[in-house]
Amino acid sequence: VQLQASGGGLVQPGGSLRLSCAASGNIFSIDLAYWYRQAPGEQCELVAVIHSGGSTNYADSVKGRFTIPRDNAKNTVYLQMDSLKPEDTAVYYCKMHLALGMKLTRGDYWGQGTQVTVSS
Repeated sequence: VQLQASGGGLVQPGGSLRLSCAASGNIFSIDLAYWYRQAPGEQCELVAVIHSGGSTNYADSVKGRFTIPRDNAKNTVYLQMDSLKPEDTAVYYCKMHLALGMKLTRGDYWGQGTQVTVSS
């Protein structure tokens, strides 16, 4: 199983970016998917979660600006980031709690980080 994160980059304040996290392998279902971020010198912060049923939760710092859509057919979760602020600058990581194969073996898997820089 592999998670491939992409979509980071440099954006001006007020701009938008969409991160992608695509899971590959013998995946039966995505139970939960998360986006975390870590800024230099800061603790890792949980940014957004999407549950298998589609319900979502967001950190207060991103509510109303970020969403976490999902494409089940592609085993992909996104982080749509709008109205970006300099304080959103961080390395963003995805994590998925997956059910694998016919035996539905469950476990957590991480993608590699992708850098988001918000600066003028």
